Order: sequence, then structure tokens, then C-alpha cells
Amino acid sequence: MKKNQGIVVLILTAVLTVLLVFTSAVGFGPTGTGAARNIILGLDLSGGVSITYQTKEDNPSSEDMSDTIYKLQQRVEGYSEEAQVYQEGNNRINIEIPGVSDANAILEELGKPGSLEFTDPEGNVVLDGTDVADAQGGITQDDTGNNQYVVSLQMTTEGTEKFAEATEENLGQQIAIVYDGETISAPTVQSVISDGKAQITGMQSIEEARNLASTIRIGSLSLELEEVRSNVVGAQLGTEAIRTSLIAGAIGLALVMIFMIVVYALPGVVAALSLLIYTALELVMLNAFDLTLTLPGIAGIVLSIGMAVDANVIIYARIREEIGAGKSVRNAIKTGFQKALSAILDGNITTLIAAAVLGLLGSGSVKGFAMTLALGIVLSMFTALVISRLIVNALYSVGLQSEKLYGRAKTRKTIDFVGKRKIFFIISIILVLAAPVGMIAHSVSGGQALNYSLEFVGGTSTTVTFPEDTQVDLNMLDTDVRPAVEKVTGDANVQFQQVVGSNQVVIKTRTLNVAEREEFSQTMQDSFGIAEDDISAETISSTVSREMQRDAILAVTVATVCMLIYIWFRFKDIRFASSGVLALIHDVMVVLASYVFVRISVGNTFIACMLTILGYSINATIVIFDRIRENMHGVKTAEDLKELVNVSVTQTLTRSIYTSLTTFITIAVLFIMGVSTVREFALPIMVGIVCGGYSSVCLTGALWYTMKKRSLSKEKK
Repeated sequence: MKKNQGIVVLILTAVLTVLLVFTSAVGFGPTGTGAARNIILGLDLSGGVSITYQTKEDNPSSEDMSDTIYKLQQRVEGYSEEAQVYQEGNNRINIEIPGVSDANAILEELGKPGSLEFTDPEGNVVLDGTDVADAQGGITQDDTGNNQYVVSLQMTTEGTEKFAEATEENLGQQIAIVYDGETISAPTVQSVISDGKAQITGMQSIEEARNLASTIRIGSLSLELEEVRSNVVGAQLGTEAIRTSLIAGAIGLALVMIFMIVVYALPGVVAALSLLIYTALELVMLNAFDLTLTLPGIAGIVLSIGMAVDANVIIYARIREEIGAGKSVRNAIKTGFQKALSAILDGNITTLIAAAVLGLLGSGSVKGFAMTLALGIVLSMFTALVISRLIVNALYSVGLQSEKLYGRAKTRKTIDFVGKRKIFFIISIILVLAAPVGMIAHSVSGGQALNYSLEFVGGTSTTVTFPEDTQVDLNMLDTDVRPAVEKVTGDANVQFQQVVGSNQVVIKTRTLNVAEREEFSQTMQDSFGIAEDDISAETISSTVSREMQRDAILAVTVATVCMLIYIWFRFKDIRFASSGVLALIHDVMVVLASYVFVRISVGNTFIACMLTILGYSINATIVIFDRIRENMHGVKTAEDLKELVNVSVTQTLTRSIYTSLTTFITIAVLFIMGVSTVREFALPIMVGIVCGGYSSVCLTGALWYTMKKRSLSKEKK
């Protein structure tokens, strides 16, 4: 790069940084002026719409309720991946959608749940709503190139057979779609449809097509529903919670930037700029892709800042190594980026594969996490491999070429990690067994194996209406009402939702028995002057249904297998993949132990935490594997193999320590400054960071050596 080009790059970088920071972070929130003010916030941060349906059947079966809830969950995720659907009482279903404020519009678009039937010209029912898997309104073009508005139908397996038979018997005739006794469409059968895919044509607008599709989708539920109430609810957390989390994020970012500058000098300044650009891009992209941001999501972004440092650390450590090996600064920069590329790509692609699987197979918060994770991965690679490279080369081209500005790697004495592997294995076995032993102990003593939150096991929802002269807001609920509720329940897992424009508040707690409900009611009456008639309680189901839990387990399992296959393919050795997956299992079990012994509530953040640890751990492991692969030449004996692993782990030790430290710093600031919800997310993440650093340095190389040593022994024989 020539000097003039370097000056242009630096000027453009300065302009880009200022522009991104201004358009993303300035005035964050609904009153702000930056682009980030348009980010969709979750129920916890901004509230949304709450809709309650009741089944027309008085005593629906648990199977039908479960199926209906799951299908509704799939539908409302179109509005937000953080939308929640759960059961209230015996025959009611609640839907909560964040980031929207018009309940009527949602009701109109979602549709009125009722009875859906497909009938032939003689009035016989040939299919019903449960035979329809999906319906979508859209636009296609006819043979002349004109737009036509259609509804595309996808039948279930059973519905496909029924539909094939019905279309064969009624070829050239109409099959009417009847909703609650009213014919909403009567398309003519043009051909026999045996694959379960059909299109309804003839709509006059895209709105008409979408409304018809919505009616068909909602009519395919197992149960007929009727609306009971709909409200706009306020945020579950106060502005103070958001403010402290944002301040913590800013402090964490500043500390990491300072750390990088102190440690890496001029490249550290580049890393700081890259991190600033990365953070701003993250906020802009959240807005662009309409991703929902929750308070744990803010914590996740702060965590991603720490993880984004990793690529920079790998690159700049490589540059120092090349300078230490005697290369010129120019060649060291070029070679450093080249040699760091494989480790960065392999680590991030592995995590990106996991994110893709989670996004395809997961649901609810798992899908939302996957989308945010994938976005962070792509942006971190872009800023490290493109932005950082451009800036470093530009700085060199304008005259900043002294070796002192870049640093020289010191020769480090090789540490015998492999020789201490038995000690590490014993420690790890104890740590892994801690979780199941603790869970068994809690179960035997009459408690729960894990401290499951409302999202996993449901609880009691109590609706209270405070007197008109009471000033009800989140601060009042947190300071006055929360302690009173916790005294009755003996549990800190309490959620508040205020109905906008009223003094009505929904208080969600663990499941309360009859005596506790009476005590709760009496406390509300005595402490806040609430009339007995203004207090009502219902049992609510978990917001993370069994189907969603099943989806999450399946998604994580498939993601792990896919990561294993990718590592196997890239490193041409199943032992790399096997030891990497064993390290992942180790880290997850240790983090699980923190939930068991500290009694952190297991809710939606639990899933996000475990998935975060998977991504963080595999990244750290890949870096060491990449160095082993690079150094693997002339290895013939077990001693050569042992030296290879020890040298490789020692060479990457600085990276492992620095990445763990910077990530830990960002989360530690959140833990210190954040509200209880954030601390419950931050604590196990901190455990995972320490554990991930330990397993990547002390376990993965040793595990690979143990497996590889056996193959060498067999080859000798």
C-alpha cells in the first residue's frame, strides 16, 4: 500500500467510525436519534401485546392444549423470536409478543381461531384444519408475466393422502374452505394433487391473500379458541436496569480497548478501533435484520465484544512471533495475517455451522440466539480480517514502521502440559461428576435437581388492580411490592407486567398452593389496600414447552455432530474432533454444576448461556488444534508427539490467557453493575470462560496426545 493510499484509508476509517458510532449508539432507545432507537426490544425492556384465548371446549386434553400452544408459538415467532405462548389455568392460552403496541392489529393479522373444514360439492368434509401444516400468502407471475396473488398450502403427511384422494374424486369441481360455518374460499380443482402442495389463486391483493392464509393457519389448530382479553403491557424491567447494563457494556468495551493498547501498542490501537466499529455495526445490523433485543441479549452483545477480541489477539500475536523470528515488520504483518487466517476461519466457521443448525431446528429464544450469534460471528471476522488489515497496512504505509511499535515475541520456555495430564484428567473428572452428584443430592433431599424458573416449569399468575390513587410504576413494584411477594413465596424469581394505561399488574411467581395464595392475597390487601375482588390467580404453564425443549436438545445435538464432522474434515483426524467434543461436554457439565450449587434459576438465559459456552469453547480449542497441525512435521515417536503438543499449547498460551481475560473483564463488569437478571446470566458465563480457558489449554491437547500416542504404538507393531 502506498503512502497516499494509506492516508485515504485512515481518513475513511475515521469517518466510518464516527458515522457508525453516531448512527448506532447515540441516543439509544425510543427517545434517541440514532438508528439503534429502532431496534425491537423484548418484553423485558419495552413491553408488548398480551392476548388471552380460551378454548371453546371446557375440558380440553393436555395433548390438544400442548399441540395448540406449540403451533401458536410457531406462528407468533413471525413477529418476534422472543414471543411467548403458555397455558393459563385449565383452558386458556396466553400469547405475549414484544415490540408491538397495537393489539387489534395483531388479532386481525393472527386471525380468529375457529373451526376449519374442506368440503366437497355434496357438503362432505374431506379435510379439516389439523391436516394443514402451513399456509402462506404471496405473489407469483402467470404465463403472461402479470402478478397474481396466491395462497400456498402445505398439508401434513396424513393430510397429503386425504387431499390427493379428494382432488382425484372432485377434479374440475370446487372444494370449499369453510371457517366457522362460513365459506371463505371455494377454489376449483385443476388437477390431482398428490404431493400435499397446493395454491389458491384469484385474490385481488396481497393483503387478501395473507388474510386468507392467516385464517387457514389459525384454523388448523387442534382446538377452537375465542379471545378473552387483549392488553398492551409495559416493560418487565425498569429503565435503571437498561441504563446500568449499557453503562457496564461501555465500561467493559473501554477496559478491553485500553488492555489491547497497553499490551499490543500500535496494533492494540487498531484492535480498539476494530472493536468500536464492530460494536456499532452490531447495533446497526440488529436494527436492519429486525432482531429482538432482550436484557440478556445486551449481555450477549457485551460478551461478543470480548470474544471479538480473539481474532485480533491471534493476528497480533502472530505478527510478534514473525518479528521475533527475524522477519521485517512489513513481512511480519503479511505473514501474521496469513498464518492467523486458518485458525480464525476454522474457529468461526465451526461456530457458524452450529448457529445455522440452531436457527433451522431451534425455536423461540434458541432461534433468536442463533441469529444474533451468526451476526456476531460474521461481523467479527469482517472487522478483524478486513478492517484491521486495512488499518494496520495503512499505518505502516504512512511511516509507522518501527519494530518497537509492533512488539517482538519473547521466547517462552516450553511448559510440560502433557506430562501433567493425569492431574488435569482427575480434576476434570471430579468437576464433571459434580453436576450429576449435586442434582441427585438435591432430589434425594426433597428439592429440585435444578432451580427451574417460570419459563421451564410454569407457576402462578396473580392479577392485581391497585387503588386509583396509587402511583404504579416499575420502580415502585421493585422497591415496595417485590419484597412483599418474595416474603410470601420465599423465592426471588418474580416477574411483573403492568397493563399500560391502568393500575393493573400481573405478578408471576413459582406455583403457589392454596394457603400461599391466600397469604399472598392478604398481603396485597393489608400492605397496598387492594380490594379482595381485585385479586385473581391462575396457574400458568411454562413458556418453554416440551416441544421447544425437544427442539433445543435436538438442535444442540445436531449442531455438536456437525461441528465434529467439520473439525474431522478440516484436520483430517477424527482424534481432533473427538477431543474437541469431549472438551465441549466437559465445559457444559462444569457450567451446569454452577447452576446446581449456586441455585441459579434455569430459564431462557440457561439455554443462551450453554450455547454461548459451546461457541466460546470450540473457538479456543480450534486455535490450539490449528497450531498443532501447523507444527506437525517429523513426528515419529511418542516423545516427539509430546513435545509437539507442549510447544503448540505454549505458543498459543498468550492468546488463550488474553482472550479469556478480556472476555472475563466484560462479563465481570456486567455482573458487578447489572440487575439480578443479568447477574444470573453473567455468573455461569464467567464460570464457562474460566473453564473454557482451562480445558483448551490443559485438556484438548492432552486428550489428542493420548489418542494419537496409541495409534503411533500400533503403527510400530
